Amino acid sequence: MSQLPNSIEPNVIDDEMVQKAIEGEYPEDLRELAKIDGINFKEVTELHLSFRNILHIDNMWQFESLTKLQLDNNIIEKIEALETLVHLVWLDLSFNNIEVIEGLDTLVKLQDLSLYSNKISKMEHMDTLQELQVFSIGKNNLAVLEDVTYLRRFKHLRSLNLSGNPLCQDEKYQLFVVAHLPDLLYLDFKLVHDTTREAADFKYHDRIEELKQEEAEALAQLEEKQAKQKELEYHQTAFVEYLNGSFLFDHLFAEDTETATLADLPEVAELLQAYRKEFVLVCKNLFNIGLKEYEKREAEVSNFHGRLQKVLTANQQEGKKIILDFENDSKRRLDEIDNTRNQDLVASKRAEYKEEILQLSEVLMTLEVQLTDQVEELITEFGENLAALVSTFIENVKEFMIQCQDLENQHHEKLLEICITMLEKSARNELEEDLPAGVRELLEDKTTIVNTLNMSHSIRLRRIYKRDSDIRSSTYRWQGSVLKKAFQDEIDRNRDRVKEVVQYIDNLLEELHTMEMLDLLE
Repeated sequence: MSQLPNSIEPNVIDDEMVQKAIEGEYPEDLRELAKIDGINFKEVTELHLSFRNILHIDNMWQFESLTKLQLDNNIIEKIEALETLVHLVWLDLSFNNIEVIEGLDTLVKLQDLSLYSNKISKMEHMDTLQELQVFSIGKNNLAVLEDVTYLRRFKHLRSLNLSGNPLCQDEKYQLFVVAHLPDLLYLDFKLVHDTTREAADFKYHDRIEELKQEEAEALAQLEEKQAKQKELEYHQTAFVEYLNGSFLFDHLFAEDTETATLADLPEVAELLQAYRKEFVLVCKNLFNIGLKEYEKREAEVSNFHGRLQKVLTANQQEGKKIILDFENDSKRRLDEIDNTRNQDLVASKRAEYKEEILQLSEVLMTLEVQLTDQVEELITEFGENLAALVSTFIENVKEFMIQCQDLENQHHEKLLEICITMLEKSARNELEEDLPAGVRELLEDKTTIVNTLNMSHSIRLRRIYKRDSDIRSSTYRWQGSVLKKAFQDEIDRNRDRVKEVVQYIDNLLEELHTMEMLDLLE
């Protein structure tokens, strides 16, 4: 941080500072009113905090609607506390002491960014700023011309300022930048002319073509990775992730060095290969059934929400009609009261009107009770249908996992039989060929090999049980969360509707009461 006069203390952004800054934006005749009424920070769209001697950015979470933020000419050393400003379009951090570009990940709407006159040596950590159009990073410590290629990812970038950086001293600077950023309209505040573009293209044509090819390959790899991730997420929602291959089987034998050693034997290798083939087939069958069952569950959820929306819409329309009819009649009745001169008759008509308001309240509340009953019936039926679907899926999981366990048991018995037979032949010197050293160590005696194989077998069974348990637990958690949300949504909707009706009735009664008070004053 640069040295400051002894009389100046570094500042941190606080409520008082921003309050004064915002008040300063008001015309002079409105400033006092702003001070009296207060300012809702959540509604502020622009904030200017230049020349405030700010060292740390803080307390910005309150500005939910901010689109423009000016923090230039301070002593800020770190970009921070801006993650909530997701609507920010314009950000000025020029003339500070920033060394690293960071803390901008959530500012995905940012179009204009100034980091002019700081201490930055590398352009990085800006990948999410895909809307960036204007970028000023002149007078920093950028020294590597090749780093400019980082900016090729910003497809909307039209104005770039790099002036005052060490890399500008390179004789190739202008042509290099223009060639690598062909959509730039302005470089260092000057229009990029067609002659410059032609010269840049001529000089760097081959390199740009290579770069385009590299970028295309990188994009293809990224898209493939994203597609795989999306597919995995789909499988996870169906609770059958990694069951469409050998993942579970490979997991069974992970870190099982004894089985790996025994696989050197021809008979064991063939046994293991056959086991793998059958096990993976069972997993794939479970995977396919799991996806089908998932689609059934999703269809049931969609059907429930469709039926629910239909009931809600019908009730809402009926409620609107009741209120509209009342308000049409209410206008007529209020006109009658207003035109009546006999005070006794006026009082009678007001009493009738008040009774009608109370009857309206009862009708609307009754309508809401009927809706609540309907929705509860729908949710109950939905819960029963969901339970049936989940039960079917769990039964399928149980069946296929039992098959996996049976295959493991059979494999273990055959493997044990092969090893004991070999052990006995070794004891009688009847083996046709020498055993590998690792196998000989395992086959020293019957107790050793039996204990070793039993331990490995037990671990594999536990892993099968674990996957079975995980699938069941995930499915039941999903079922519970879906039903819980359905009930909670209905509770929230009912609460809001009751409040709405009560407020509406209270307003009608208040309006009637006000009329009575005005008549008394007259």
